[in-house]
Amino acid sequence: MQDLEQRLNWHVPYLTADLPGTGGIIRARVEDFIVDEVPAYLPCGEGEHTYFRVEKHNLTTMQLVDQLAEKLNISVQRISYAGLKDAHAIARQTLSAHFVPVERVAALDLDRARVLWVSRHRNKLRPGHLRGNRFTLRIRDCVPDAESRAAAILSILAAQGVPNAYGPQRFGNRGDNHVVGYHLLHNDTTALRTLGIRPPSRRMARFYISAFQSALFNQVVAQRIRTDTLNTVIAGDVARKEDTGGIFIVKDVKAERPRAEAWEISATGPIYGHKLMQAQDEAGTLEDKILADAGLDPDDFRSAKARGLRRPLRYNPGGLTWELEAERVLLVRYFAPKGSFATLLLRELMKAGAIR
Repeated sequence: MQDLEQRLNWHVPYLTADLPGTGGIIRARVEDFIVDEVPAYLPCGEGEHTYFRVEKHNLTTMQLVDQLAEKLNISVQRISYAGLKDAHAIARQTLSAHFVPVERVAALDLDRARVLWVSRHRNKLRPGHLRGNRFTLRIRDCVPDAESRAAAILSILAAQGVPNAYGPQRFGNRGDNHVVGYHLLHNDTTALRTLGIRPPSRRMARFYISAFQSALFNQVVAQRIRTDTLNTVIAGDVARKEDTGGIFIVKDVKAERPRAEAWEISATGPIYGHKLMQAQDEAGTLEDKILADAGLDPDDFRSAKARGLRRPLRYNPGGLTWELEAERVLLVRYFAPKGSFATLLLRELMKAGAIR
């Protein structure tokens, strides 16, 4: 088991390992972690779907959905959202409800939440219908020279990017969701019983396998950090255009590296699957080795119907600012694209053992 855990290790090294962190405490108060969802589009003002913006406090998105369904006397299936938001935070996000009058939503009296605006749209709001999230983060009890430490670290992250690895929440409280996914792909029922896992539902099986894919992606990120190639491209990379999202194989490294430095393109890593667009040359060798070390090949994902996709290895913390708001209180603001984790920036900044 120890060998397996080592082969499936999802932790990544620091990109700014040579720079001391600010230390401190995050989420000491609910107002210390503010998330503003940035929608992909705004409602047009007409249609059968009621869109509404909600501000919630210390409430998960699913708890909010349950409360909305109860108060509107409708099924949870008629309520949709673009993304799940942090529970221990002030979070603002957009939801939609099907065939519910605008007036009923506007008049809602909610526990630990309030409706900010209501409108209508022609289509249902679906997961992923967002650009990303804007964070306002307050770190308390920092070291005395936190501002200068933050400047050194965040300047590097602004220039090179934040490692786009998956955070600890993806791997569960026990940190072994990905191990369950590994055994599911290997159809190892004995190992699953040892972990106390009964045959999961189809939805939970997809969840565990996704965690396994995430762990392997993190290994690619880790290797690119170790080789100092996270912020550039190498031969055979599948690169992503930052403006359009289009992807292509890097053939001319010398020509493409200035574009990576200018944030025009970024290298991507694999969310492994049987239909994945595979990297070539140097990048392909790295990605193939990580999958082979896990004892799998792309076709093994076919039974799970995991097609695979490409994910950027880094993300640009847009509009990144920081300031010392009060003595030993650091305020950080930035935008992260959808699917990226705020904890990865905090981890680099704070160098805190609690945020791994």
